[in-house]
Amino acid sequence: MSASDNPGPTGSNGPAPGLPTLAELGDDLLVTTRRQRIVALARPGAGALLFTGAVWLGWWWLTPLIVFGIFVAVVTVTHDVVHRTIGLSPRATDWALFAMGLALLESGHAYRATHTQHHRLFPHPDDPEGHPAELSLLGAVCYGPVFLVRLWIWSYRRGRDRRWLLVEAAAPFTAFTGGVLLLPYTPGPLLYTVMAIVGSWVYPLLTVYLPHHDYGDTPLTQTRTLRGRIIPAVFLELTYHLEHHLYPGVPSHRLPELSRRLEGHFAAHGVRPVRVV
Repeated sequence: MSASDNPGPTGSNGPAPGLPTLAELGDDLLVTTRRQRIVALARPGAGALLFTGAVWLGWWWLTPLIVFGIFVAVVTVTHDVVHRTIGLSPRATDWALFAMGLALLESGHAYRATHTQHHRLFPHPDDPEGHPAELSLLGAVCYGPVFLVRLWIWSYRRGRDRRWLLVEAAAPFTAFTGGVLLLPYTPGPLLYTVMAIVGSWVYPLLTVYLPHHDYGDTPLTQTRTLRGRIIPAVFLELTYHLEHHLYPGVPSHRLPELSRRLEGHFAAHGVRPVRVV
């Protein structure tokens, strides 16, 4: 697959003046093997099985860590599905968005609509996903409970994928009702539902405010990149946010290599990655 075959939603292979195109950096950055695709799509399901096992064994202390892992797995693979970087057909993409969103009681199709808008327009008033970057730190924290709701409303008003959106909107209510009905037998489903809903409240802070706040007016200053060994691995390479914005056609598992190939270019343009453990 060449760079021109999979430019990503922005349709841009040379995103900023003075930076190389994807073709110049290497078409191998676009490769997703069958094994990598299967692993990425299977991680959320594996997490759900681990959660079920922990509940069955009474290891309640472990459940928040498992849910955190499910969040990272779902966000990473959904990100790649939205950007068409792991080789799914249009039909498979729709079902993957539905299934991955269902794992966290969210709308995968709303995320596709708002995230592609984010890449096209940020910063812009009609970028609902990027709005928390305009808030204060406290404002981004308080925005958590309404963030996904507003993304869904924005997507529904655009008139695309409305059937998917309506079905996906029912997921949290169905899960909560089911959890309450099953409470006399096990608290597991209700616990998972509450953790999934409350956990999503950190999205404005972690995925928008921290990467984008105090952004500049050029593609190289509109977000940040974190480099390290442990934190990027824990977050499945989502910390390479600048690289992703510049080259959205590169799948998440290739972002570390992309960052290495951009080292000299970033240094020449005065970009300083944030160093973490």
